[in-house]
Amino acid sequence: MNVPFLNLKAQHAPLKDELLNAIEEVIETSAFAGGPFVSRFEEDFAKFCGVEHAIGVGSGTDALWLALLGLGIGPGDEVITVPMTFIATAEAISRTGATPVFVDIDEATYTLDPSGLELALTPRTKAIIPVHLFGQVADMGPILTFANRHGLIVIEDAAQAHGALYQGARAGSLARAGCFSFYPGKNLGAFGEAGAVTTHDEKLAREMRVFRDHGQSQKYQHSVVGWNCRMDGIQGAVLRLKLRDLDRNNAKRREVARQYSNAFSGMPHLALPFSHSRGLPVHHHYAVRVPNRREFMKGLHEKGVATAIHYPVPVHLQPAYAHLRLGVGSFPISERCADEFVSLPIYPELTELQINTVIEAVTKTLVAVLAA
Repeated sequence: MNVPFLNLKAQHAPLKDELLNAIEEVIETSAFAGGPFVSRFEEDFAKFCGVEHAIGVGSGTDALWLALLGLGIGPGDEVITVPMTFIATAEAISRTGATPVFVDIDEATYTLDPSGLELALTPRTKAIIPVHLFGQVADMGPILTFANRHGLIVIEDAAQAHGALYQGARAGSLARAGCFSFYPGKNLGAFGEAGAVTTHDEKLAREMRVFRDHGQSQKYQHSVVGWNCRMDGIQGAVLRLKLRDLDRNNAKRREVARQYSNAFSGMPHLALPFSHSRGLPVHHHYAVRVPNRREFMKGLHEKGVATAIHYPVPVHLQPAYAHLRLGVGSFPISERCADEFVSLPIYPELTELQINTVIEAVTKTLVAVLAA
């Protein structure tokens, strides 16, 4: 029995006819760049997230960049975020001309540790981007309290948290803006690149709609210097169809996570994902931590179970950010997690046989690794 890390074919097979019909409708109307299919998805996704506005863009990175620009972040500013994330979080900050300033993660939740915010604060700090890593919302209460006290903007990096909850509210509805990626492997995945910004702020939404379309307030009237960040019509049509099943599929992910955690509970030298009581995660990834990762992954591979690593090099240690002069030891929790994370297969289409195969493979492999 082989268990792939991700199986998009299994996800799309039951929807194939509906997806083809949706794409055919886009072809028939030639609404390929923006247009009604994107608008309909934006309306549905805003309602899903519990916000007034959703702005479809070309990628999750575009979403972060536009949100920062729309909120006035630019050269000379500093934006606090975490080093344990995909580099897009920091890239978007850098592309505005601002500087990313890192705060280490909490060792239980792997999200921004609010206790580190005070030390990271400077007169140049303008915003905070907490990352809802692996589908769990960061501890937004103390983050928002700190931000309000110091007059800072908060932007959620919700690229992995479609539908996740914090104190009953959806990811993307908790701050000035929420930024989503619809990369194909996400809980809500497009047929290519796509993203969205969610917000309650009508002025911000209006500005981002202008900016994503070459700064056009109306055709050939360019009120600002913008960029091409439009969402494709096909992506809007596909995402609107798949959004219908997102809550149900997230519930299936939580059930797989529950089975894994029940089976692995108490196993030595295996740290499991922790869910804080204030939220409801959506388990974009199920990342365990093991001390001998290479041998552990090799053992699972030999038993037919595919795995992945998210993320092996924290952002502050990437060559692209060497100019920040943040060496090894700067953020010890992120660095330790980067050395130990192993992501196991978790998606709604996993069968019971596949789930049991993963559980058996992890159990046997861990015993063998510890005995070696």
